[in-house]
Amino acid sequence: MDSLIMQAFWSEILGTATLILLGAGVVANVVLPRTKGFDGGWLLVNFGWGLAVFAGVFTAYKSGAHLNPAVTIGLYAAQSPFATLTGPEGRVTATIEPTVSNMFVYFAAEMIGAIIGAVLAFIVYKKHFDQEAPGATKLAVFSTGPELRSYGWNFITEVIATFVLVFFVVVSGKTPSGLGPLAVALIVVAIGASLGGPTGYAINPARDLGPRIAHAFLPIKGKGSSDWAYSWVPVAGPLVGGVLAGLLGSVYS
Repeated sequence: MDSLIMQAFWSEILGTATLILLGAGVVANVVLPRTKGFDGGWLLVNFGWGLAVFAGVFTAYKSGAHLNPAVTIGLYAAQSPFATLTGPEGRVTATIEPTVSNMFVYFAAEMIGAIIGAVLAFIVYKKHFDQEAPGATKLAVFSTGPELRSYGWNFITEVIATFVLVFFVVVSGKTPSGLGPLAVALIVVAIGASLGGPTGYAINPARDLGPRIAHAFLPIKGKGSSDWAYSWVPVAGPLVGGVLAGLLGSVYS
């Protein structure tokens, strides 16, 4: 592994860990007993996740800040560079090409970062996890679940919601906007507020699977099931949505 892709590997770990720490943290603050933010509502969760994306993107600037296998596979489908590094005066100094091997390096880093972020969120809220609460409530800090369980429709919801995110990421580089990470953060808020009701808008396989794995091995009092029967939906749906967005985005742009 050359130094550039190794740098991207660590960048994705740090960025994704930041994303999940802050994202899982806002959910914990809203749903766990006796927190300062208890029962803060859906919009607090939406804005918390949006700002988590904002922080994660800045943290992972060296890798292009994918933070999400759906974004990575979408850029691969679009054959867009995974990252473009610039030097003084904005001159391009290096690019990370969208190859299969590089894609799997990103996937691995995103999963590792997601698990780390989930463990850190658990540590922050350890005493609140020790309080009496339904197992499903504690699982919700780590991963998503549908309000109405229908695997086919839940899958379609995740495909559409992720398509919106990844299509924006693919085409936004072609638009005359200086908003950068803030624009992506606002799109995540919009997706949560508009499309997040049915499934909790995973829109990111690492965001859901990494913390679900952490939930399975962490010593959480009364945690109950990790709901592995549903776990394929927030992985497969976002990957399909990412590929479709990348293919259409490459044609559109």
